[in-house]
Amino acid sequence: MAATKNTPIIVRRVKKVDHGGHHGGAWKVAYADFVTAMMAFFLLLWLINVTSPDQKRGIADYFAPSAASRADSSGAGGVLGGRALTSQGALSSGSTPSSSAAMTPQANTLGKSAEQGTEGSAAGDRTGTRYDGEEGKTAAEREQRQFRDVEAQLRQAIKAVPDMAELANQVIIDQTPEGLRIQLIDQEGRSMFPAGSVEMYPRTRKLLETVAKVVERIPNRITITGHTDGSKFADPGGRTNWELSSERANASRRVLVAAGIGANRIYQVSGKADSEPLFPEDPMMPGNRRIAITLMREAPVVPPDLRP
Repeated sequence: MAATKNTPIIVRRVKKVDHGGHHGGAWKVAYADFVTAMMAFFLLLWLINVTSPDQKRGIADYFAPSAASRADSSGAGGVLGGRALTSQGALSSGSTPSSSAAMTPQANTLGKSAEQGTEGSAAGDRTGTRYDGEEGKTAAEREQRQFRDVEAQLRQAIKAVPDMAELANQVIIDQTPEGLRIQLIDQEGRSMFPAGSVEMYPRTRKLLETVAKVVERIPNRITITGHTDGSKFADPGGRTNWELSSERANASRRVLVAAGIGANRIYQVSGKADSEPLFPEDPMMPGNRRIAITLMREAPVVPPDLRP
């Protein structure tokens, strides 16, 4: 009994170490969100770097609060009727309306905007009068929006007609210091006029009539210029590329006026022969043969310190 009582009792305590177990995948989600945000940030920096000042101003105009005020000008909610405008000016929408239906809602808006912007100060605008302050800046911005709307409507009208959709590549629309320029150019195997002739093809007449239906909605004056390529025009009567380009420009003027353009809006009709090639590196290229229709800028000259 004594030996049993003196025997030491050993108690072993086992300490369990918790290694944390499974932490789950929540950190992966957070990390993925972080990487996505950083990628979006660097993409934004890249876009800011590659866009031109004109494109930035266009984006700013699109999101400007003043755009909402145009909603009461049209039952469709604005000049473009709620459709988005791509970088090339083409309208993207869920459906493709006919050319006449697509143009109807915008007519009142463009006309209304033009009356507000140019009617009261037409004399001053057309002589290049400089307007200081917010008035000139607002008029110039309004005219810029009108030019973008005309470009979008024209591209849509061409694509909406199956017979004319193939001519879309022969229309170049851009903005110059003089205004919005619409150029109808020749392509290999598809000319606007027969060689050496001023009698245009029916497709050319139809294209000019489509242009007239769009540009008639704003009151800006119009210049029409004919261009030829570098080919020497041989004619027994002594006619040259100067006469040919001038006569083609005048033939285009007649079609535009017959299609609804007011004769008093035609400011200048001229021919430049091959003096201003579209492709200077290749004077014989068909694209140098073209008709250029320019909607002239009528807004007041904005001082440099007020330009966006």
